[in-house]
Order: sequence, then C-alpha cells, then structure tokens
Amino acid sequence: MKPITIVQMLLFTVAIAAASWWMGQQSYGWLPPQAATEAKLIDDLFSFLVALGTFIFLGVTGFIAYSLVFHRAPRYDLSDGPAIEGNVTLEVIWTALPILLVFLIAGYSYQTYEQMAIRGPMEVVHLHMPGMESAYAADATSEPVEAIEVHAKQWAWSFRYPEQNVTSTELHLPVNHRIRLAMQSEDVIHGFFVPAFRLKQDIIPKRTIEFEFTPVREGKYRLSDSQFSGTYFATMQTNVVVESPQAYQQWLTQTAAYPTTPASNPAYAEYTQQIQQPGFKTGWATVKPATPPLVNQPSQAG
Repeated sequence: MKPITIVQMLLFTVAIAAASWWMGQQSYGWLPPQAATEAKLIDDLFSFLVALGTFIFLGVTGFIAYSLVFHRAPRYDLSDGPAIEGNVTLEVIWTALPILLVFLIAGYSYQTYEQMAIRGPMEVVHLHMPGMESAYAADATSEPVEAIEVHAKQWAWSFRYPEQNVTSTELHLPVNHRIRLAMQSEDVIHGFFVPAFRLKQDIIPKRTIEFEFTPVREGKYRLSDSQFSGTYFATMQTNVVVESPQAYQQWLTQTAAYPTTPASNPAYAEYTQQIQQPGFKTGWATVKPATPPLVNQPSQAG
C-alpha cells in the first residue's frame, strides 16, 4: 500500500472519529434533563452507542463514496474487473471486529444495568439477585434516608410514606436524598417508568421489589406504566415531584392532616359511567378497574 494511501486513510479515520465523538456529545441533548444520579449512566451508554454507530455509518458510506468517485470504470468500458479470489486477512478482520464490538456493547450495557440494579421478572422470581449492588451504589454515602412503598394496580398508582403514615397518588421526593422504593403489584405486571430518571423497573404480583436511586434536580416529572396492563393502562400516570427537603417535609406535614378519601381515578370513573348507561356497549371486554386508592391528599386526577 502506498504511503500516500495510508496517510489518507489515517486522516479519514481521524476525521470520522472526531465527527462521531461530536455526534455522541450532541446526543445528551436529545433526552430529557438528567433528574437523577442514575440518568448519567444511561446517557453515557446512549452517547457511546450513538458515537459508535456514527463511526460505523460514516466509515462504510465514506468508503462507498470514495469508491464511486475515484474508482469508477471509464465511460463505455464494459470489460471485466480483476479476478479477485479473496483475502484471508480482510475476511478475518471484518469477522473479528463485529464480534469484538458486540462483546464490547454487551459488556458495557450489562455493567450499566448492574450498577442500576434493574431487575427483570425472571430474575426476581428465580434468582433474587442477592449480590447485586443498589442503583449507582458508588454515589451512595449512607443508608437510604427515605423509604417509600409503591402500590400498582389496574389502573392507579399509590405511594405510602410509612414513617408519617401518609398515602398519596403523587410521588413526592426530597432532592439529593437517597430513595428506596418497595414496589408491589396487586394484580398484573406493571412497569415503573420515569423518563427523566432513566428508570424503568418491572413490578410483578406477589413480590416486593426494592429499588434505589437519588433524585438531583427539582421539578415535576411524569411517571407512567411501561407495561401494557389492560384496557385503561394509558390512564395510569401520575406526577413525580422532586422538591427541597424543607418543602418535602412541609408537604408531608400538611398532607398528614387530611383525612383519607378515595382518589380521583379516570379509569374507574369512565368504567362506572359506561356501565351506568343503559344499552351502552364499549365493543371490547375488560376487567373491572380496582377501586380508587384511599389517600390523604385532596383528590386529583392521576
């Protein structure tokens, strides 16, 4: 290979590597703001995959474009090209590199999800994951300061703060405090998913799944059910409010003063309204929504 060709290939590689790194940095802006410590783990993995994908895309299309521009046959040249039987070195390279990339991606992804302690249903049922670290345990300097129970059912979320005996349909969290959730499902598989936290944890019936994270950005975010849990699962949404520790304690104190009342539940209200209308048929079969949870906060839509 001519020295000038080697120099050109090196310059091309450096150029697409720089472009890939830049694209990977841009990918951080494609996702919601990082509202939890664990979000950085997912964003770093996503940025790595974007940069790697960009490098492969530019490399392949770059060589194709180079071949089309500089190695085209002359006009009206219909002769055959050189008889190339094969190149063992090249075949080994293009076989080994994808295998190495797959192992690299798998290893990085596994390390990320292990740090976040995300558990699948089969892991919880059969393995129980006894040695798995809590989410981003490297940043946890002490035991979780807030223990909150999460109850999921068709189709409503409810959150209980056992120390204050407060129940709410909104999840309130103190910023920069370690949170431990004890999640339970009363009926089918549900999914705890907060995009701003980059957290998605399956919740299965008859199991208590503990999950830890640290919110780091004040604001109001959206929690939804990531698993299809039945007819009205799209209404199974609520707010996650991350606030200062002072505001959090004030909210707990104020909410504890309210008597427990049934929360407003869109699924239950719509189902009840339909069955009370004579002759009305929805056109589909569905299970009856669970009764609205009893909460201390004033009733509000989930």
